[in-house]
Amino acid sequence: MTSAPDDKTNLILVDDDPHIREAAGQTLELEGYEVATFANAEEALAAVPEGWPGVVVSDINLPGMNGIELQLQLHQRDPQLPVIMITGHGDISTAVSAIRNGAYDFIEKPFPSDLLLDVVRRAIETRRLTLENRALKEEIATHNMAGPRIIGNAASIQRLRLLVKSLADTPADILIHAETGSGKDMLARYIHETSNRRGANFVAINCGAVPENLIESELFGHEAGAFTDAKSKRIGKFEHANGGTLFLDEIESMSMAMQIKLLRALEERTIERLGSNQSISLDIRVIAASKSDLKALAEQGDFREDLYYRLNVVRLDIPPLRDRREDISLLFKHFSLVASGQYGREVAPLPTEQMQALVAHNWPGNVRELRNLAERYVLLGEACDFDLGSQEMPAVASSTLSLPQRVENFEKMLIQNELERHAGSIKETLSTLGVPRKTLYDKMRKYALDKADYK
Repeated sequence: MTSAPDDKTNLILVDDDPHIREAAGQTLELEGYEVATFANAEEALAAVPEGWPGVVVSDINLPGMNGIELQLQLHQRDPQLPVIMITGHGDISTAVSAIRNGAYDFIEKPFPSDLLLDVVRRAIETRRLTLENRALKEEIATHNMAGPRIIGNAASIQRLRLLVKSLADTPADILIHAETGSGKDMLARYIHETSNRRGANFVAINCGAVPENLIESELFGHEAGAFTDAKSKRIGKFEHANGGTLFLDEIESMSMAMQIKLLRALEERTIERLGSNQSISLDIRVIAASKSDLKALAEQGDFREDLYYRLNVVRLDIPPLRDRREDISLLFKHFSLVASGQYGREVAPLPTEQMQALVAHNWPGNVRELRNLAERYVLLGEACDFDLGSQEMPAVASSTLSLPQRVENFEKMLIQNELERHAGSIKETLSTLGVPRKTLYDKMRKYALDKADYK
């Protein structure tokens, strides 16, 4: 039996009676629960992390802080955390008051094992549903916000969203690594728009698109007369982004000489305009992006190693589209709807055979290639030839996915297409797919599909 919680702990048991702790703990562990036990409320309170997905079972009468005080302290952190009270015969009125104040339930001593297990089982299920609803609301709020969004249900994209959520309000610089067309600019803008810097400027510059003789002025600005043709003062990208976010795309294309100056600006958080001796302090987050492996470039001597480590405080990798095929249908629908609004055209659901071809394609141009295809489909409709590198529909591409994974992806895509084609109607989708209602609902639950999303 554990005496301190770890990542797998889903139950905390608090009782100063060692016999009850041992007996109740063993009963719960035999049912498969991971249990952490404590003899006092103070240690138990300190052991519950924020957002913990478990349940607390606590005796009311404890030395020091009692169970009621423990419950109140826990509910200050999370009002929906289930706390089950263990009561003595004289504590019934106290336990009833605790329930009125938010406790989940109470168990009177002496209690049979099946009663404890039943109450805990219900509390665990309640906690699971609560956290699922909380996560869903957060996701809906994120998807409904104005500006850029990270769209997709692939596990890699879900992890990316969680990382961004945890990092957004920190001052940490970020390095984004992704193939061309994967959405590096979009991700950088999303980080800015979900951070506490969103009220200030987001300033982007493609380091590979600015001539070598101009990039220093573009980044740091210049005073009038600093060089030939510098007829007036210019505010550089760093200064314009002060208080906000500076996005440096294609950072690998920057010259070694410029990398030295960039490193100094990042370390000191100050700049000087060309032709000036006055330092300008900066409150800025820098997001750099590269399609190349900067560490490998540094090892080859083609990128400064000290700049790489300065930029690589946090690294975010955007998976290529071929590694998140389950998102292709969702992304195509999203881009089609955006294009439909932009061009004022109605868009018909894509036939299943064509969607199957999209899922099979390897997408060397990544999300940008898919977005362009969706726009072409909206503009041309049935006349769209879906040119994915040739004038014919693509053959099924080789994939690193296993056969069961390919089957699941195709099954999910079929259900999505039919729900979309029938505007979320379960009856018509059942008729088209020819499956029992329970089977369809089980599949929709498995693939996290909601008919309301297709109405």
